[in-house]
Amino acid sequence: MKAYIFPGQGAQFTGMGLDLYEKSPVARDLFNRANEILGFNITSTMFEGTAEDLKQTKVTQPAVFLHSAIMSKVMGERFQPDMVAGHSLGEISALVANKTLDFEAALKLVYKRALAMQHACELQPSTMAAVLGLEDHIVEAVCADVEGVVVAANYNCPGQLVISGSIEAVEIACEMLKERGAKRAMILPVGGAFHSPLMEPARKELAEAIEATTFSTPICPVYQNVTTFAVTNPAEIKENLVFQLTAPVKWTQSVQNMIKDGATHFIEVGPGKVLQGLVKKIDRNSEVSSAEF
Repeated sequence: MKAYIFPGQGAQFTGMGLDLYEKSPVARDLFNRANEILGFNITSTMFEGTAEDLKQTKVTQPAVFLHSAIMSKVMGERFQPDMVAGHSLGEISALVANKTLDFEAALKLVYKRALAMQHACELQPSTMAAVLGLEDHIVEAVCADVEGVVVAANYNCPGQLVISGSIEAVEIACEMLKERGAKRAMILPVGGAFHSPLMEPARKELAEAIEATTFSTPICPVYQNVTTFAVTNPAEIKENLVFQLTAPVKWTQSVQNMIKDGATHFIEVGPGKVLQGLVKKIDRNSEVSSAEF
C-alpha cells in the first residue's frame, strides 16, 4: 500500500516550485491563484528569494504548503494514495491531497495559521531544541522535572525528539538531558515554542477559522499528528487539526501505525527528503521515494 507523506516548516529551499511552474500549466494556474488569494506575490519569493526571505513566517508556511499541494495536483491520475500523513504544517497539505479540504480554503487556513503562530511567538519569547540519543520516556521525565514550560513537541524517530517551551526552561532541560546521556541537545533556530502550551493563543485564533471551513469526507484516511491513527470522519479531522498547534507531533507513532495498517511504500510529496530519512529510521524495511510529476 502507498502512503503519501507531506513535509512541514523547515523543508523550504531557494527556487522551490519553479520547475513545477515552468513545466505544468496546472501548477502555473494554481501558483497564480495563490498570489491572488494571499494578496502578495509569494511565487517571486519562492522562485527568486534568498533563504532569509523564505524564513519569514508569512512566507515559509504557505510556500511549503504550495509546493506539496500543487505537486499532488500536478501528478493527476497517478496520485492514488491508500493513506496520507503530514508533519505539522504538512498535515494541511495531506488534507488537500485526500480531498478533505479544497485548495483555496486550505491556503487561507495555512496563512492564518502562520500569522497566528507568529503572533503567539511575539507574546512570549520561546524556543525549541533537538534531543538526540535518548529514549522518549527519559526526555519526557526530564521535561516534567523542569520548572516552567517545556514539553516533548516532535517525536520524529527513535532517538530523535524535539522539545519546546520558554527559553529558560528549554535551556535548563538541555543541560539536564546532556547529563542523562543525550548525544546532543541543541537549541534550534526557530521563532517560538511550536506544539507546546505556549501556542494556545494561536490555537484559539486558528480554531475559529477551522470551524468556519468546510471539511469533506476524504478519499482515504489521514493519520493525524495528534491521534496517530487513521481518521476519515470530517468532524474528527477538524477537531484534531485545532489541537495540533498545542499538541506534540507524533510522527514516529503515526508511521508505525501506517505500517501496521499495510503501508509498504512511503512517497514524500513536496520539498526535501527529511521525512524519507525519518521513515527509514523508524522502519528500515519500508520503501521510500520522492514524488515525481
